[in-house]
Amino acid sequence: MLFFSYFKDLVGREVTVELKNDLAIRGTLHSVDQYLNIKLENTRVVDQDKYPHMLSVRNCFIRGSVVRYVQLPPDGVDVELLHDATRREARGG
Repeated sequence: MLFFSYFKDLVGREVTVELKNDLAIRGTLHSVDQYLNIKLENTRVVDQDKYPHMLSVRNCFIRGSVVRYVQLPPDGVDVELLHDATRREARGG
């Protein structure tokens, strides 16, 4: 649940999601659920030459099981908050 609550705080921010098939999509995080399924708006493909058929896609739903990485905005990472939450979760409370 640590990552779910963290991603919920990033709603409305721009993120890049890299999928297991090497497709990277950048867009505004609209929503995320407990399975880390992600809905992006105003999307664009990072490598447009490799995936020209994706140019017309503006909104997408990404199943959590196909996500390899989520790149966060540099100012969106609160390291101290993550450290505290990780310690709390490791202690079981």
